[in-house]
Amino acid sequence: MTATSELKYTSLLNRRETEKAIDLIKTKFPVAMAEKLNLFKISCPLAIMDGTGINDDLNGIERPVKFPIRNQSDASAVVVQSLAKWKRWQLAELEAREGEGILTDMRALRPDEDYSPLHSLYVDQWDWEQKISQENRQLDYLKATVKSIYEIFLELEKSIANTFSQIQPILPEEITFIQAEELLRQYPDLSPKEREYRACKEHKAVFLIGIGDVLSNGEKHDGRAPDYDDWSSYNSEGHKGLNGDILVWNPMLENSFELSSMGIRVDAVTLERQLQLSGEQERKNLFFHKKLLNGELPQSIGGGIGQSRTCMFLLRKKHIGEVQSGIWPYEEVEKCRKEGIELMK
Repeated sequence: MTATSELKYTSLLNRRETEKAIDLIKTKFPVAMAEKLNLFKISCPLAIMDGTGINDDLNGIERPVKFPIRNQSDASAVVVQSLAKWKRWQLAELEAREGEGILTDMRALRPDEDYSPLHSLYVDQWDWEQKISQENRQLDYLKATVKSIYEIFLELEKSIANTFSQIQPILPEEITFIQAEELLRQYPDLSPKEREYRACKEHKAVFLIGIGDVLSNGEKHDGRAPDYDDWSSYNSEGHKGLNGDILVWNPMLENSFELSSMGIRVDAVTLERQLQLSGEQERKNLFFHKKLLNGELPQSIGGGIGQSRTCMFLLRKKHIGEVQSGIWPYEEVEKCRKEGIELMK
């Protein structure tokens, strides 16, 4: 046997088993989310009108898919990139009670994504948003919510293992909370991704707090849009940020692996500050931003949980194309084929 054949990947589940397992995950996860966070399911748009400020800019550089609508004088619409701001608007429209929230199946296109085992043009998320009080805009509430969501990953992993004996649980019983600033101090000479690698390899499951503002080395751990997560307020541990990412150690990729991005959302004061820090003050005149600044939107916490990412991790897949159909360049298809990876068509 050659060295090449020894390293060739073989999926633990065949295609039929994979489809059944995906259905199990996508059926059970939203039910558990609704129960643990007091959410109710709603429908969501695939596209919205351009120029409202509702679509998300993610890191601020991604271009949305844009198209004209003939029956509206060729007015421009855009395919959503995520629904962070739309969900908060819907909390107000639906008159959600404090402690109650919404959950939806988000489908998005992100044409600027780089092809990789983790990224395709197509994004599917469980998007959720919960109304909270002003008093709950604090780190303890964020941590409690993270723990509730992490319990779902634990429960689902055990359910998958009970159904498919090839897969064994690997997640630790508890998730570790780490401030981005603390991780920088621990590994000052490493890049953000290298720091995430070290943290996840050691703890196996991490919630990294405080992503979006400049750290003590003058750099951001990662970019965040200024108008949904609160990344600039000081939290109870003396660091900036009321948001973060759920990261786990992925043994198939031997690397850190993001499952969810979430956070307590900006209030009017924080929005003003973050727009100024980002040089985006002109957004204050957009539909969403006016509503928030006028006190017409509730305080909230929310996030997105990658559906394909979750399936990929729980089913021990090496490529996101093993759990979702997508558009892949010939070079990627051939590379995967040689490695033993069968992409869905």
